[in-house]
Amino acid sequence: MIVGSPYAGQETRSWGKRGRWNCAWISCGKTEPPFVSAYRCRFAVETAQTVRIHVTADERYELFLDGVRVGRGSERGDAQNWFFETYDLLLEPGAHTLVARVWSLGGMAAFAQMTVQPGFLLSPQESGWDALIGTGVAAWEAKNLPGYTFTDPIAAWGTGANLRVDGTAFDWGFEQGAGDGWQPAIVAEKGADFYWRNEITDEALLRPAVLPAMREEAFRAGRVRHVEAVSTPETHAVSVQVANHLAAEAEDWQKLVAGDAPLVVPAHTRRRVIVDLENYVCAYPEVTVSGGAGSLIRVHWQEALYSDPRKSVKENRDEIEGKFFVTVWHIKDGIGDSFLPDGGDDRRFDTLWWQCGRYVEILVETQDTPLTIRQLVFRETRYPLEMESTFVASDAALSKLIPLTLRTLQMCSHETYMDCPYFEQLMYIGDTRLQALITYAITADDRLPRKAVELLGASRLLNGLTQSRYPGRVRQIIPPFSLWWVGMVYDYALWRGDDAFVRELMPTVRGVLDHFLRLRDPDGLIAGPKGWNVQDWVPSWKDGVPPDGYDGASGLLNWQFAYTLDLAAKLETWLGEPEQAARNRRLIGELLPRIEGTFWNHDRRLYADDKAGQFFSEHVQCVALLSGLVDPAKREPLFANLLAAPDLARTTIYFSHYLFDTLYQHGRTDIFLKRLSSWHDLRANGLKTTIEMPEPTRSDCHAWGAHPLYHYFASLLGIRPGEMGFASVRIAPQLGTLTSASGRMAHPAGFIEVALERNADTVTAQVTLPDGIAGVFIYGGQELTLRAGTQSVTLPA
Repeated sequence: MIVGSPYAGQETRSWGKRGRWNCAWISCGKTEPPFVSAYRCRFAVETAQTVRIHVTADERYELFLDGVRVGRGSERGDAQNWFFETYDLLLEPGAHTLVARVWSLGGMAAFAQMTVQPGFLLSPQESGWDALIGTGVAAWEAKNLPGYTFTDPIAAWGTGANLRVDGTAFDWGFEQGAGDGWQPAIVAEKGADFYWRNEITDEALLRPAVLPAMREEAFRAGRVRHVEAVSTPETHAVSVQVANHLAAEAEDWQKLVAGDAPLVVPAHTRRRVIVDLENYVCAYPEVTVSGGAGSLIRVHWQEALYSDPRKSVKENRDEIEGKFFVTVWHIKDGIGDSFLPDGGDDRRFDTLWWQCGRYVEILVETQDTPLTIRQLVFRETRYPLEMESTFVASDAALSKLIPLTLRTLQMCSHETYMDCPYFEQLMYIGDTRLQALITYAITADDRLPRKAVELLGASRLLNGLTQSRYPGRVRQIIPPFSLWWVGMVYDYALWRGDDAFVRELMPTVRGVLDHFLRLRDPDGLIAGPKGWNVQDWVPSWKDGVPPDGYDGASGLLNWQFAYTLDLAAKLETWLGEPEQAARNRRLIGELLPRIEGTFWNHDRRLYADDKAGQFFSEHVQCVALLSGLVDPAKREPLFANLLAAPDLARTTIYFSHYLFDTLYQHGRTDIFLKRLSSWHDLRANGLKTTIEMPEPTRSDCHAWGAHPLYHYFASLLGIRPGEMGFASVRIAPQLGTLTSASGRMAHPAGFIEVALERNADTVTAQVTLPDGIAGVFIYGGQELTLRAGTQSVTLPA
């Protein structure tokens, strides 16, 4: 897949700005989802050629050249941002066949999968190839692919349908263009983008993909933990008992999983096999079989086994004895896919979308003939996000959290960020802000954060709010998340810059603020936004909504609005809009006295969550302090009471990010290190990724809990942007209880390196900045100037 401008070097205007394409969408004629179809184009070239093509489909496609997969797509977007991928095809002289497998699941698709009109579009870059391979111009053929049925996995809410592939009905060899039933494809509208000069009908508006191809490679790790001859396929009701384990057979299954040898399942046999992947994995399962007509292969996935499924209790994730392979809330349908072999040789079954988890349950049932499983492969997939930054500290336990947090971020990074890969696969703003911050800290690659900011802004409604998650075909409104989106815009400007890009987002920033201004009550406070005003999964907050969060004036929401107004004012100033910045500061000046008069409790020196002053939380104190708008005389007493008050509603995994930022702001990273005990407990409990909420948790992989990785760099090492675009750096380390820490943070200009050593008397730092980057080093109330290159600093401890 080509990354970058697909039209580089082309003199004519790029097809991102051409209006109508030369080539057109085509379809197979079946219009009622769910269905899977195939498209075929046979052609020949006389000499070796390289041809660049642009490909997209609704909803998704796989493209094959002579039976070999070229790529997958289309990258997830929406109708106004329908992405196409670009590939270079290397053609030897002779005959060739292009085939696309395209599917449209409609209401059975993942919530994040948008659709306009099912179809397929392929256009060569050079128009001279149109008549040979361009859709709507060349002789493309189409047919429906039988053998697929879809069922809704209730527990995996929002992720799309379970797949069942019937080998007796399947069109084997379709990817090579084989088989009967091919008919001329139906030609529809030509491809279009926003530069089409006439009316734009209800169709997908095309733009080049902005992300690289997703990583996809065979995952060969994993350990067979249990093999059992079960009496029923309803394995959700059968607990795992070591007494039932068939150890001798497990050795053969282990060889299959490792890719070392095929496995034969005798006739009239039913086996349940549980594989521990020993890490969290997102993967396309692939099974190649011979024989076994009438057999069943069911591949189900779980994040962990349940000790008490009716109460969603999992306990230690390493343990399977006595536990149940059942979905959350004791829903028995399972999450995964099923394959029905037809008895043919080397039948390769695969899926249309990936599955995920740590544990895989394989149920095999044979009939009158044995089944040979030649290969069982899990093709791991994710965004190619790798950790370029490094961190070590005197407390070795901190390094042990890096694989946990990094793996979580990776498993929640695909064509968009996701809240969790197992349950929803949706890009929520509250989650995504933290995911983007971690990304800025560990890699210079900002393509996924940039796409996230843009697409979430594209979800804006007529009332000015963004949707809570996007892309998404099922609308949800979380008003506080719209404010956090403004925070995302500010974060991008601060960590990466690009004023032209940020300027395009500002109308939506202003629209969000204007919506909240319309919510002011007679007291001048923001009250009662329509929607789900969730802030954190605090056990005492119904549905995660703080006191007065639905129909009253919430202290937390009002402070969040003030905080957001200030971020927006900084953006306006940076972009050269002093009038807009002044307006925001005026609004802050109007709001603060009303907040102080309503929510400040003079006796407790804390801000209340409600007008009546009955409820208090860490959350509202943190956002107030982070805003920088609290009266300086109140700041230290407020922070002291944040730490000391015993009855505050405590931040849970997600909102702890804002608590940790507050601790850094006030020089108390020792408490940050202490509060990391909850993350250390995850490792002790066998988890490979961070969880969604305090136990019993639904999701075992939720990237909003990976934020300690950000704080290693931004808080312990204290490396943060000194100005917009990370044009300079502010290094204000806080070792807390550590005696040493060192790291290397990826920066758009190179790497920022910091090594800190502390003894009883002094702190010594060695700092290296990339060319063109200067900054300051702040420690113990002293501020020293930093230049590009390497320098050493010694200050009193």
